[in-house]
Amino acid sequence: MSQLDYLTAAALGVVQGLTEFLPVSSSGHLALVQKWFKLEPDSPQMLLFDVLAHLGTLLAVLIVFAGPFRRFFIRLRNECRSTWTHKRAGLRILALGVAATIPTAIIGLSLRDSFEQAFGRPRWIAVALAVTGLLLAATKWIPRPTHGWRRFTWWHAIVVGTVQAMAIMPGISRSGATICAALFLGLRRRWAAEFSFLIAVPAILGAVVLQLGDAFTRSAELGAGYGWGPVVLGSFISLIVGVFALRLLLGVVRSAKLHYFAVYCLLLSVFVFFGAGR
Repeated sequence: MSQLDYLTAAALGVVQGLTEFLPVSSSGHLALVQKWFKLEPDSPQMLLFDVLAHLGTLLAVLIVFAGPFRRFFIRLRNECRSTWTHKRAGLRILALGVAATIPTAIIGLSLRDSFEQAFGRPRWIAVALAVTGLLLAATKWIPRPTHGWRRFTWWHAIVVGTVQAMAIMPGISRSGATICAALFLGLRRRWAAEFSFLIAVPAILGAVVLQLGDAFTRSAELGAGYGWGPVVLGSFISLIVGVFALRLLLGVVRSAKLHYFAVYCLLLSVFVFFGAGR
């Protein structure tokens, strides 16, 4: 297996940053790129890269959504006061986020090992990419969503959270699947995107926690000649590119053009299944 060098790390950073938010599956792309570059996913460098890349992803979300998150938490603080006389919409959205996170955690932890086996099986990734592509394509024909938060119920949140858990499978896009699910359930485009990334925060934090122990235990080996430089460089690039990609995705969602990415996912699926998957 090859060692992670600066050029490869930079390429992985670009791939991670673009595909983490664009609805094409970052895990699927990274699994394929790691295979093509002959990198070992369980090596100390790659484990540490995954952790830092997830932290970069979280930072990108917090940077892009700094304004909405700030207003949301100010609203929550005000609604918790006994003098608050208006509707507690912020608390309701928080409760919906918690409801969505529960199935994500339960299913994700239960099936994590099974899904991770697919990282070494390109044809499984190809099938998952095809599923992502079909979901994105279907958004072209759904009626314009009209539901606001008042009509977004507990079971809607649970469905979106369940779909998010399925995105542990490489090839299933987390952002694409959750936004599509929310749109299919009638949630307006803007809210569908914001809810997707609201529930992404605990999901990303959970992924980091699960990886931290193994990554930092084995990262002691980096001092024996592996080098931290490529890991840090790739992770930083993924953060910068991720901010750009997330802003691009929000524009795509609001303009109802998610289906444009379906063509890419389906073509990549065919290529991987009949070509690179061998």
